[in-house]
Amino acid sequence: MTPSDTPDGRWSDLDRPPLNVTALRRGLLRPGGLWTSVDVVAATGSTNSDLVASGAGEGAVLVAEEQSAGRGRLDRTWSAPPRSGLFFSVRLTPGAGVPAERWGWLPLLAGVATASALSRAAGVDTALKWPNDLLVTVDGAERKAGGILAERSGDDVVLGIGLNVSLRADELPVPTAGSLALAGAAVTDRDPLLRAVLRSLEEWYTEWRNAGGDPGRCRLQEAYAAGCATLGRTVRAELPGDRALVGEAVAVDGDGRLVLATAEGVQQPVGAGDIVHLRPAPSEE
Repeated sequence: MTPSDTPDGRWSDLDRPPLNVTALRRGLLRPGGLWTSVDVVAATGSTNSDLVASGAGEGAVLVAEEQSAGRGRLDRTWSAPPRSGLFFSVRLTPGAGVPAERWGWLPLLAGVATASALSRAAGVDTALKWPNDLLVTVDGAERKAGGILAERSGDDVVLGIGLNVSLRADELPVPTAGSLALAGAAVTDRDPLLRAVLRSLEEWYTEWRNAGGDPGRCRLQEAYAAGCATLGRTVRAELPGDRALVGEAVAVDGDGRLVLATAEGVQQPVGAGDIVHLRPAPSEE
Protein backbone atom coordinates (compact mmCIF):
# COMPACT_ATOMS: atom_id res chain seq x y z
CA MET A 1 0.00 0.00 0.00
CA THR A 2 1.43 3.35 -0.99
CA PRO A 3 1.33 6.44 1.24
CA SER A 4 -1.39 8.05 -0.85
CA ASP A 5 -3.58 4.97 -0.41
CA THR A 6 -3.20 4.77 3.36
CA PRO A 7 -6.65 5.35 4.91
CA ASP A 8 -5.43 6.69 8.24
CA GLY A 9 -3.14 9.16 6.45
CA ARG A 10 0.12 8.34 8.23
CA TRP A 11 1.14 11.98 8.09
CA SER A 12 0.29 14.87 10.32
CA ASP A 13 1.83 17.88 8.56
CA LEU A 14 -0.97 19.20 6.34
CA ASP A 15 1.56 21.28 4.40
CA ARG A 16 3.25 18.06 3.33
CA PRO A 17 0.67 15.68 1.88
CA PRO A 18 1.81 12.34 0.46
CA LEU A 19 2.46 11.89 -3.22
CA ASN A 20 -0.46 10.67 -5.31
CA VAL A 21 0.96 7.59 -7.00
CA THR A 22 -2.18 7.04 -9.09
CA ALA A 23 -1.96 10.52 -10.58
CA LEU A 24 1.79 10.15 -11.11
CA ARG A 25 1.31 6.94 -13.05
CA ARG A 26 -1.49 8.46 -15.08
CA GLY A 27 0.68 11.44 -15.98
CA LEU A 28 3.94 9.62 -16.70
CA LEU A 29 3.25 6.14 -18.04
CA ARG A 30 2.37 6.06 -21.72
CA PRO A 31 2.92 3.62 -24.62
CA GLY A 32 6.30 4.19 -26.20
CA GLY A 33 7.46 6.44 -23.37
CA LEU A 34 10.61 5.99 -21.30
CA TRP A 35 8.94 5.46 -17.93
CA THR A 36 7.60 1.94 -17.46
CA SER A 37 6.72 1.88 -13.75
CA VAL A 38 6.33 4.34 -10.88
CA ASP A 39 6.34 3.13 -7.30
CA VAL A 40 6.17 5.19 -4.10
CA VAL A 41 7.24 3.78 -0.73
CA ALA A 42 6.71 5.37 2.66
CA ALA A 43 10.34 5.04 3.71
CA THR A 44 13.55 3.32 2.73
CA GLY A 45 17.24 3.50 3.35
CA SER A 46 18.21 4.38 -0.21
CA THR A 47 16.11 4.38 -3.38
CA ASN A 48 19.31 3.82 -5.38
CA SER A 49 20.21 0.68 -3.45
CA ASP A 50 16.64 -0.62 -3.66
CA LEU A 51 16.40 -0.04 -7.41
CA VAL A 52 19.81 -1.61 -8.05
CA ALA A 53 18.66 -4.71 -6.15
CA SER A 54 15.18 -4.85 -7.66
CA GLY A 55 16.03 -6.18 -11.09
CA ALA A 56 13.50 -3.78 -12.61
CA GLY A 57 14.04 -2.85 -16.26
CA GLU A 58 14.76 0.45 -17.93
CA GLY A 59 12.31 3.21 -17.10
CA ALA A 60 11.56 2.05 -13.55
CA VAL A 61 11.04 4.93 -11.12
CA LEU A 62 11.21 4.46 -7.35
CA VAL A 63 10.23 7.32 -5.03
CA ALA A 64 10.49 7.43 -1.24
CA GLU A 65 8.52 9.76 1.00
CA GLU A 66 11.38 9.47 3.47
CA GLN A 67 14.94 8.30 2.91
CA SER A 68 17.05 7.46 5.94
CA ALA A 69 20.32 6.43 4.31
CA GLY A 70 20.42 8.40 1.09
CA ARG A 71 23.92 8.98 -0.23
CA GLY A 72 25.52 11.78 -2.11
CA ARG A 73 28.95 11.92 -3.66
CA LEU A 74 31.87 10.72 -1.52
CA ASP A 75 29.35 8.68 0.53
CA ARG A 76 27.93 11.74 2.27
CA THR A 77 24.52 11.15 3.82
CA TRP A 78 21.36 12.80 2.57
CA SER A 79 18.39 12.93 4.91
CA ALA A 80 15.35 15.16 5.42
CA PRO A 81 11.98 15.12 7.20
CA PRO A 82 9.26 12.92 5.66
CA ARG A 83 7.54 14.39 2.57
CA SER A 84 9.74 17.51 2.66
CA GLY A 85 11.47 16.75 -0.61
CA LEU A 86 11.75 14.53 -3.65
CA PHE A 87 13.91 11.45 -3.19
CA PHE A 88 13.82 9.13 -6.18
CA SER A 89 15.85 6.90 -8.47
CA VAL A 90 15.43 5.81 -12.08
CA ARG A 91 16.98 2.98 -14.06
CA LEU A 92 18.38 3.76 -17.51
CA THR A 93 19.88 1.44 -20.13
CA PRO A 94 21.84 3.48 -22.67
CA GLY A 95 22.48 0.39 -24.78
CA ALA A 96 25.14 -0.49 -27.34
CA GLY A 97 24.40 2.68 -29.30
CA VAL A 98 26.06 4.80 -26.61
CA PRO A 99 29.75 4.10 -25.91
CA ALA A 100 30.39 3.36 -22.25
CA GLU A 101 32.88 6.23 -22.01
CA ARG A 102 29.99 8.65 -22.60
CA TRP A 103 27.85 7.27 -19.76
CA GLY A 104 29.62 9.68 -17.43
CA TRP A 105 27.45 12.42 -18.93
CA LEU A 106 24.31 10.96 -17.33
CA PRO A 107 24.55 12.75 -13.94
CA LEU A 108 25.30 16.02 -15.76
CA LEU A 109 22.32 15.36 -18.04
CA ALA A 110 20.15 14.79 -14.98
CA GLY A 111 21.34 18.11 -13.57
CA VAL A 112 20.39 19.99 -16.74
CA ALA A 113 17.02 18.25 -16.90
CA THR A 114 16.22 18.95 -13.25
CA ALA A 115 17.34 22.58 -13.33
CA SER A 116 15.34 23.37 -16.46
CA ALA A 117 12.25 21.63 -15.07
CA LEU A 118 12.40 23.54 -11.78
CA SER A 119 12.81 26.83 -13.60
CA ARG A 120 9.60 26.17 -15.54
CA ALA A 121 7.52 24.42 -12.87
CA ALA A 122 8.59 26.24 -9.70
CA GLY A 123 9.87 29.54 -11.03
CA VAL A 124 13.19 29.05 -9.25
CA ASP A 125 16.56 29.72 -10.83
CA THR A 126 18.54 26.54 -10.25
CA ALA A 127 22.26 26.53 -11.03
CA LEU A 128 24.59 23.57 -11.38
CA LYS A 129 27.76 23.09 -9.35
CA TRP A 130 30.06 20.67 -11.14
CA PRO A 131 29.54 17.84 -11.32
CA ASN A 132 26.11 17.22 -9.85
CA ASP A 133 24.93 19.63 -7.15
CA LEU A 134 21.81 21.76 -7.57
CA LEU A 135 22.09 25.30 -6.19
CA VAL A 136 19.43 27.88 -5.37
CA THR A 137 19.77 31.41 -4.02
CA VAL A 138 18.51 32.07 -0.48
CA ASP A 139 18.91 35.57 0.99
CA GLY A 140 21.48 36.40 -1.65
CA ALA A 141 23.65 33.35 -0.99
CA GLU A 142 24.09 30.16 -2.98
CA ARG A 143 22.75 27.12 -1.16
CA LYS A 144 22.75 23.46 -2.08
CA ALA A 145 19.16 22.26 -2.54
CA GLY A 146 19.77 18.97 -4.26
CA GLY A 147 22.21 16.45 -5.61
CA ILE A 148 22.53 13.60 -8.07
CA LEU A 149 24.23 10.22 -7.72
CA ALA A 150 24.84 7.78 -10.59
CA GLU A 151 25.66 4.12 -10.02
CA ARG A 152 26.60 1.58 -12.66
CA SER A 153 24.59 -1.63 -12.37
CA GLY A 154 25.66 -4.11 -15.04
CA ASP A 155 24.46 -2.74 -18.37
CA ASP A 156 22.33 -0.13 -16.59
CA VAL A 157 22.81 3.12 -14.75
CA VAL A 158 20.73 3.98 -11.72
CA LEU A 159 20.37 7.72 -11.23
CA GLY A 160 19.34 9.00 -7.82
CA ILE A 161 18.06 12.55 -7.33
CA GLY A 162 17.47 14.22 -3.99
CA LEU A 163 15.83 17.64 -3.81
CA ASN A 164 14.83 19.73 -0.79
CA VAL A 165 11.39 21.16 -1.53
CA SER A 166 9.65 22.50 1.58
CA LEU A 167 12.42 22.42 4.20
CA ARG A 168 12.19 25.34 6.61
CA ALA A 169 15.24 27.17 7.92
CA ASP A 170 15.17 25.36 11.27
CA GLU A 171 15.11 21.98 9.48
CA LEU A 172 18.21 22.47 7.34
CA PRO A 173 20.87 19.81 8.03
CA VAL A 174 23.71 22.35 7.58
CA PRO A 175 23.75 26.15 7.22
CA THR A 176 24.85 25.91 3.59
CA ALA A 177 21.76 23.91 2.59
CA GLY A 178 18.66 25.38 1.01
CA SER A 179 15.28 24.42 -0.37
CA LEU A 180 12.89 25.49 -3.09
CA ALA A 181 10.59 27.04 -0.47
CA LEU A 182 13.40 29.12 1.03
CA ALA A 183 14.35 30.23 -2.50
CA GLY A 184 10.85 31.62 -3.03
CA ALA A 185 9.39 28.87 -5.22
CA ALA A 186 5.98 29.62 -6.67
CA VAL A 187 5.10 25.90 -6.41
CA THR A 188 6.07 23.44 -3.68
CA ASP A 189 3.48 20.77 -4.52
CA ARG A 190 5.69 17.75 -5.09
CA ASP A 191 3.40 15.97 -7.56
CA PRO A 192 3.71 18.48 -10.42
CA LEU A 193 7.37 19.06 -9.59
CA LEU A 194 8.19 15.36 -9.86
CA ARG A 195 6.24 15.03 -13.11
CA ALA A 196 8.08 18.04 -14.55
CA VAL A 197 11.51 16.67 -13.62
CA LEU A 198 10.79 13.19 -15.01
CA ARG A 199 9.39 14.57 -18.26
CA SER A 200 12.42 16.81 -18.68
CA LEU A 201 14.73 13.90 -17.91
CA GLU A 202 12.97 11.77 -20.53
CA GLU A 203 13.36 14.51 -23.17
CA TRP A 204 17.07 15.07 -22.52
CA TYR A 205 17.88 11.37 -22.20
CA THR A 206 16.08 10.53 -25.44
CA GLU A 207 17.95 13.27 -27.34
CA TRP A 208 21.28 12.19 -25.83
CA ARG A 209 20.74 8.52 -26.64
CA ASN A 210 19.58 9.31 -30.18
CA ALA A 211 22.82 11.27 -30.63
CA GLY A 212 24.86 8.24 -29.58
CA GLY A 213 25.72 9.97 -26.33
CA ASP A 214 27.50 12.80 -28.15
CA PRO A 215 27.04 15.80 -25.80
CA GLY A 216 27.72 18.28 -28.59
CA ARG A 217 25.20 16.91 -31.10
CA CYS A 218 22.35 16.92 -28.57
CA ARG A 219 23.32 20.35 -27.11
CA LEU A 220 23.88 18.85 -23.67
CA GLN A 221 27.43 20.17 -23.31
CA GLU A 222 26.26 23.67 -24.28
CA ALA A 223 23.28 23.55 -21.92
CA TYR A 224 25.37 22.31 -19.01
CA ALA A 225 27.96 25.05 -19.48
CA ALA A 226 25.23 27.69 -19.69
CA GLY A 227 23.77 26.63 -16.35
CA CYS A 228 27.00 25.82 -14.52
CA ALA A 229 27.76 28.19 -11.63
CA THR A 230 31.26 26.75 -11.32
CA LEU A 231 32.55 28.12 -14.62
CA GLY A 232 34.36 31.44 -14.44
CA ARG A 233 35.22 31.01 -10.78
CA THR A 234 38.38 30.23 -8.90
CA VAL A 235 37.93 26.82 -7.33
CA ARG A 236 39.81 24.21 -5.37
CA ALA A 237 39.48 20.65 -6.62
CA GLU A 238 40.01 18.20 -3.77
CA LEU A 239 41.28 15.11 -5.55
CA PRO A 240 41.70 11.46 -4.62
CA GLY A 241 44.85 10.76 -2.65
CA ASP A 242 44.59 13.90 -0.50
CA ARG A 243 45.70 16.09 -3.40
CA ALA A 244 44.28 19.49 -4.31
CA LEU A 245 44.38 21.70 -7.39
CA VAL A 246 43.48 25.39 -7.49
CA GLY A 247 42.59 27.22 -10.68
CA GLU A 248 39.93 29.01 -12.65
CA ALA A 249 37.17 26.75 -14.00
CA VAL A 250 37.20 27.61 -17.70
CA ALA A 251 35.28 24.83 -19.45
CA VAL A 252 33.53 21.48 -19.30
CA ASP A 253 35.16 19.29 -21.94
CA GLY A 254 33.65 16.66 -24.22
CA ASP A 255 34.11 13.99 -21.56
CA GLY A 256 32.25 16.02 -18.94
CA ARG A 257 35.43 16.91 -17.07
CA LEU A 258 35.95 20.30 -15.48
CA VAL A 259 38.92 22.12 -17.00
CA LEU A 260 40.95 24.28 -14.61
CA ALA A 261 43.42 26.94 -15.72
CA THR A 262 46.14 26.96 -13.08
CA ALA A 263 48.49 29.76 -12.06
CA GLU A 264 51.26 27.94 -13.96
CA GLY A 265 49.39 28.46 -17.22
CA VAL A 266 48.34 24.83 -17.54
CA GLN A 267 44.81 23.71 -18.40
CA GLN A 268 44.13 20.65 -16.28
CA PRO A 269 40.98 18.52 -16.71
CA VAL A 270 39.45 17.13 -13.53
CA GLY A 271 37.31 14.04 -13.87
CA ALA A 272 36.60 13.30 -10.22
CA GLY A 273 36.88 15.29 -7.05
CA ASP A 274 35.12 17.64 -4.69
CA ILE A 275 34.92 21.23 -5.93
CA VAL A 276 35.02 24.20 -3.55
CA HIS A 277 34.06 27.62 -4.91
CA LEU A 278 36.72 30.05 -3.63
CA ARG A 279 35.23 33.31 -4.90
CA PRO A 280 31.78 34.57 -5.93
CA ALA A 281 30.41 34.15 -9.42
CA PRO A 282 31.63 36.75 -11.92
CA SER A 283 29.45 39.85 -12.29
CA GLU A 284 27.24 40.03 -15.36
CA GLU A 285 27.39 43.82 -15.46
